Amino acid sequence: MECVFCGKKVPVEGKIGRRDTCPHCQRDLRCCKQCKFFDTRAYNECREVMAERTTDKERANFCDYFVPKGSKEVSGVVYRAKEAREALEALFRK
Repeated sequence: MECVFCGKKVPVEGKIGRRDTCPHCQRDLRCCKQCKFFDTRAYNECREVMAERTTDKERANFCDYFVPKGSKEVSGVVYRAKEAREALEALFRK
């Protein structure tokens, strides 16, 4: 992923946590401005209609619909479904 604040590449493996920061500029990675649904022209500046309103778009939040910009995932729901499927498969593996 590319940090929207400093423009540098950030290596990301797996899910981005609320406390994760950019190693270059130390800004929050899990914030609205780093999300693919962020759009200044949309209502509440978010294209995900089910997301709760967040006032500070540059600070970390607990949004369930967060998907990093540039991600190939279609939505946060698809992202969570993939994680759930992987956990279920791991449970029943021998």
